[in-house]
Amino acid sequence: MSKGFKFLAFCLVTVLALTVIGTACTKSQNQKIKLMEVTHSLFYTPQYVAITNGFFEEEGLDIELINGKGADKVMAALLSGEVDIGFMGPEASVYVYNQGRKDYVVNFAQLTQRDGSFLVGRERDPDFTFDKLKGKTIIGGRKGGMPEMTLEYVLKSKGLVLDKDVNVRTDIQFEAMAGAFIAGEGDYVTLFEPVAATLEKEGKGYVVASIGKEGGYIPYTCYSTTKDYMEKNPETIQKFTNALYKGMVWVQEHSSEEIAKALKPQFPDTEEEILVALIDRYKEQDSWKPDLIITEDGLNHMMDIMELAGELEQRADYEKIVTIEFAEKTMKK
Repeated sequence: MSKGFKFLAFCLVTVLALTVIGTACTKSQNQKIKLMEVTHSLFYTPQYVAITNGFFEEEGLDIELINGKGADKVMAALLSGEVDIGFMGPEASVYVYNQGRKDYVVNFAQLTQRDGSFLVGRERDPDFTFDKLKGKTIIGGRKGGMPEMTLEYVLKSKGLVLDKDVNVRTDIQFEAMAGAFIAGEGDYVTLFEPVAATLEKEGKGYVVASIGKEGGYIPYTCYSTTKDYMEKNPETIQKFTNALYKGMVWVQEHSSEEIAKALKPQFPDTEEEILVALIDRYKEQDSWKPDLIITEDGLNHMMDIMELAGELEQRADYEKIVTIEFAEKTMKK
């Protein structure tokens, strides 16, 4: 081997090594953000697209995604400083604010604008109407949680009287609802995707209605952090919001098949055909408008639902628990 060839080979190896080191350094320089979600569901598709497509990395953020398995657990982790950002229903921030906590939680961006759960029965029922729930029991989730309260709101709007016409069980933990239903408890259950579709595939349950369609616009799941963290890290919150919005726009501009491919790393055990069908299902009910702003009307509607469920004695101040500053800056770009 000639000296010139050896030198050239050495240079190429050196350049390659420096490139690898540079890439690693760049990635390590990204700010790590612990994000805890209320559950892992296809309902949150734009968030996962933003992660798998590298939109957070483009903003200099490295996301550690944690499944909290319930809004109560997400809020506890947020208040204790275990995580930086929580993703859950804004009803949790209303409860915290009304407790008089100084470092309360502020919502800065919404992702979904409807309830994402589906009513699942034991038999196929293409002609389902809500009056068929009379005398039945529904596994509805945690008392005071947004899914359960929205279910109550929908049932009451259909003229059903709770504990008289229909029984809603609130004694089963969110992550155990599907298992309890499969084990024979309840006549119906409310489930998110892809859990509902999994039951359908296995012949253990069938979607009969969309709670989201019936419940109307609600700032259903939002991103929040403590007042203290937001005041100390406004640039971080802005970068996070920017990346999230990229994911929301990308979902609007791409086909269900393309979205399914982007989602696959987050749902490796779900067949691509099922992913496409579920994406279509959520698109049909207009779950993912690329609009980050939590409106006062939307928050008031949510608090109407909370009051109707008997879970709210005092309303929280919109100006305190919501900020649209970051969302507006992102959407004006």
